[in-house]
Formats: sequence, C-alpha cells, structure tokens
Amino acid sequence: MFESLSTRLQDVFKTLRGESRLTPENIEVALREIRLALLEADVNFKVVKAFVDRVRDRAMDAVTANKDVLRGGLGPSQEVVKIVRDEMVALFGNAEGGLQATTARPRVIVMLGLQGAGKTTTSGKLAAWLKKQGKHPLLVSTDVKRPAAIQQLNVVAEKAGVRVHDPAGVMDPVARARGAVAEATTLGFDAVIVDTAGRLHIDDELMAELVAIKTATAPSDLLFVADAMTGQDAIKSAGEFNAQVGVTGVVLTKMDGDARGGAALSVVSVVGVPIAFVGSGETLTDLEPFHPERVVSRVLGMGDVLSLIERAEAAIDVEDAEKLEQKLRSNDFTLEDFRDQLKTIRKMGPLEQIMGMLPGMGNLKALAENKPDEKQISRIEAIISSMTPEERRKQHIINGSRRKRIAKGSGTSVEDVNRLLKQFVQMQKMLKQLGGMAGLAGGGKNARRQAMQMLRNRG
Repeated sequence: MFESLSTRLQDVFKTLRGESRLTPENIEVALREIRLALLEADVNFKVVKAFVDRVRDRAMDAVTANKDVLRGGLGPSQEVVKIVRDEMVALFGNAEGGLQATTARPRVIVMLGLQGAGKTTTSGKLAAWLKKQGKHPLLVSTDVKRPAAIQQLNVVAEKAGVRVHDPAGVMDPVARARGAVAEATTLGFDAVIVDTAGRLHIDDELMAELVAIKTATAPSDLLFVADAMTGQDAIKSAGEFNAQVGVTGVVLTKMDGDARGGAALSVVSVVGVPIAFVGSGETLTDLEPFHPERVVSRVLGMGDVLSLIERAEAAIDVEDAEKLEQKLRSNDFTLEDFRDQLKTIRKMGPLEQIMGMLPGMGNLKALAENKPDEKQISRIEAIISSMTPEERRKQHIINGSRRKRIAKGSGTSVEDVNRLLKQFVQMQKMLKQLGGMAGLAGGGKNARRQAMQMLRNRG
C-alpha cells in the first residue's frame, strides 16, 4: 500500500546524502517534496501541514545545533530520516495496536462500519486472533436486514472454529446481542464479538440501533472497520461514527491493496482514536495488531525485522528448526529439506510482504528483475517433487537421463533442472559456511530482543 509514498520519501533522502550539512535551503527543498509525497498519498491536508511544520521546526533546531558530518553528528539525510520517522510515529499516537486492557468478563467487542467495509470477515479474523491468544470468543450477528448476513457469519465462524450465538426466530438486533452476552457469561466465554449491521451511508435508524446495542451490552471495545482503499472517505465515516456512537479503535482492511495509504496516516489525527488492527489478506490469519514503529520503518525502507521474526515463529515449528540446524551443521541439507523450507516461506505470507520486511528491500521497484516470483517457487517445488526420494537426498546421482525424466514430470525443461541443481550446490556450500542460520525460530527470543534493540537504535 505504501509503495509509492515509500519511493518518494526515499528519493528525498537520497538527494540529501551529497550534502555536508543541513541548511535552511536544503531543508525547504526536502520539505516541499515530502509535502507533495504526503498529499499524493491522500493524507489529510491539515495533517500534512502540521506534520511538515513540526519537521521544519526540528530540522531548523538541528541547523542551529550545527550537527553535521564533520563534527561527528548525523549526516543531513540521516538527520531528516530520524526526524521524519519520529514525527510519522507520532502521527499514530502512543497507543500500541490490539485491544485495550479491561477487567470485564466477558469483554464485549462491537464491530462498527459501513456496508461493504468487511465487518463480518474481520469479526471472524478477530475471533481467530483471540483464539490464538488462548481466549474463547463467541460470535453473534445483529445484521437482520442484509440477506444471508447471519449465514455468512456462521460460515466464517465455522472456518475459524468458533461458536456462534444464533437463536432461532430471534430477529431483534438488541435481543440477539444481549442474548450472546448472557450465553457467554453462563458458559464462560472470554469475549463476545458483535457483528453489527451497516448501510451504504450513515442514517438515523442505523445510529439508533447501534446506540441501543451499546447500551444493552456495555462494550469495552467499539471497533470501526474501514476499507483502506476508500481513503479519506473512510476517515470521514469513522469521525461521524465516533461522534454519534463512540469508537475506541479503527481496523483498516485491505492494507495489501494498491491504495495510497493516506487513510492510515490520517486516522489518528483526524478521528482521535488509535488504529487497533490492520487486515492484509483474505485468510482468517491475515489480521494483526497495528504497530506504528514497524509500519513507519517499512515506509522509510528500514524493514520490519520484528514482524518477520514473528511470522517465522508462527510458520516454523521449533523442533523442525532444531532438526534443520543440526542438518546444516552436519552438512546434510538435502533437496527435500530445501523443498520443505520453500513451503515454510510460503506460510509466512506473500513474497512481496516478506521482502518488504527486510531492511533496504522495501522498495520493490528498485529490485527490478529481482522482484520475487511466486511462479518460480512453484516451478522449483515441481522439479524437486518429480525426483525420487533417493534423488532428493543424493542430488549427485542425477545424470542426463534422470534430468530428462524430471523435466518431463515437472513440466519444465532440462535447462531448468540443471539451473536448480547448480544453484542448490552453491547454496549447500554457503550454508556450510554460515552454519546455524536455522535458529531464527528456535532462538526467537534472542532474535526478537536484537531486533527490538535495532529498532530503538534507529531513533
């Protein structure tokens, strides 16, 4: 989503790298480009003006302090990057993502938003996220007017393995919500997620219904679900819901789309509530708490090592990681292991997202021909799967006739097979030298601690 903004900002920083110090002149040139980049990204113009003013004030303070390369301070581009990073994080406020702390049991979470924003799917994703945290959520739909809305939630809940409160014949939204809270209290559920009705526009009937549900359930969380693709319109709707019903947090969906990202950068300043979660895909696992520092680091091309580690920990079994580390140490890494690792990488998410988390690799346009190719991974998996178990363990026995058979079986060419085998031999040599790189998941705590320290040091 932030690719265009990221490219523009990084270009600004590049123009400052040849300067020996910050001056009022090069600061204004940089600020003009930053302002244009933010406006083109659909950031609210008032937010842009306040942001640029704050960056200017801090940059001028740096000029006054005469921090330059010759005196051992930060270089001009580093100074501006630091200031922009700090101010972008400040745009999101101090609140971390996720749900607010509460002692209420069950905690009631009411999902708000216009029709089509993705409330029902997000309700299922949130239930799956809570379940992963060791909680026991209960879902209920109060959307009694939209055709098949209740059935849609039932389908989503079944996929998530979560119970639904769906009393036969009860079609009053308030009664359904109140009944879900009563059931959760009786049966010991930790949370109730109320999927409310939406409209194509805000009207008095919708607001009255939401206020009644709020009164009946006393929710600890009122999450406004906004489609990030709608930009400033989503922010305007969030503000109106907050004024009439009250909103404790925003969930931005479709963050993996090609929208310009202005909604994310504007919502906290305009609406006055934090971003709680972001959705970045179609599956039930594609919802994660919003972390301002991580998002800003990605936008500025610094990567997101913490999120990468978390994805690796979720995708890689600790025992499998330890076995893989032993194989690497004993130089016993085979094509079979290589295929398994490719499958693990796929579990971590789309390759473009993974690449964006690597420091210096966030701007995929700069990668040109090296842009990650999902089809290439599928081709490699097909080639390895067309080998016999013995060939996967002992690639040196694969002669000319075997290569032809493998190519035919995988729908590729002999040249593709030759290229894979050559690259694999090179990889084996490299892994033998590097040894225990497989400890990413097994040594997750240490890796996380180091990544957090790196994140802090950037400030």
